[in-house]
Amino acid sequence: MIIKADFHIHSCLSPCGSLEMSPSAIASELKKKGIDAAAITDHNSALNCPAFADACKKDGVWGLFGMEVTSCEEAHLLCLFETPEAALDFGEFIYKNLPNIPNNPETFGDQVYVDSEENILGEVEKFLGNATLLSIDEIRAEVFSRGALFIPAHIDKPVFSITSQLGFLPDDNYSAIEVFNPASCSDYESKYAVVTSSDAHFLADVGKKYFTLDIADRSFLSLALALEKKGSFIPSSF
Repeated sequence: MIIKADFHIHSCLSPCGSLEMSPSAIASELKKKGIDAAAITDHNSALNCPAFADACKKDGVWGLFGMEVTSCEEAHLLCLFETPEAALDFGEFIYKNLPNIPNNPETFGDQVYVDSEENILGEVEKFLGNATLLSIDEIRAEVFSRGALFIPAHIDKPVFSITSQLGFLPDDNYSAIEVFNPASCSDYESKYAVVTSSDAHFLADVGKKYFTLDIADRSFLSLALALEKKGSFIPSSF
C-alpha cells in the first residue's frame, strides 16, 4: 500500500508557527490535499498532539505524534511516536531539559496549545525555540528506548541541521533522514531511508512537500519496517 506522508508540521504551539495552525485546521488541510499520514512536530513540546489525534480521527488522516527537538549542538531532530500519550511523556522529559528562559510573545511569538475545538487551553512559559541541554546522542538513545522514530531534520540545510552543526553526518543509527531539497537524496539514499516534508508553519504550506511510503498496513510497526527497508520515495516533481 502506497501512502503520501508529511512528517514535519508546526502548529500554533511553536513560537514560529502561525496562530492559524490549529491541529484541527492542519488535519482539514491534510485531508483536502490528499495526505494520508502526517505528524505534528512542534519545537520541544507535544502539547498539541491530543487535539491533533482527535482531528485526524475526524478527518480520516493517519496521525503521528512528536516534536522537533533541538539538541545542545543546536541540531533539529524529529522524534515521532505512535500515540499522543507517548509523545506527551517524552515532551515532559524534554521540557525538564530546556533552559529556564521565559518566552516573550511580542518578540518570539505565541506558544499556545488548544483542544480539538480550537479553544486555548494554555500557553507554555519557557521559550520553546531554545536548544535543550541534551546532546544528539542522548536524544537518540532516549527516543529509541521508547520505541519511537528518530529522524534528523533537513540535514542539507545550512543552519540547525546535524551537518551544519557538526560539519558531517555521523555514521549512526537513524530511522530515516530528512532532506529539504530532494536533489540531496542521492547523497544519502544508498545507506538510509530519505524523506522530505513540508516543515509547514502556515496552512498553505501543509502537504506542499511530502514523500511516499510503501507499507503493509497502517500500523506504527509497519511504518518502522518500511523505513528500515528504505521503502520511501520522494516525488521528482519538487
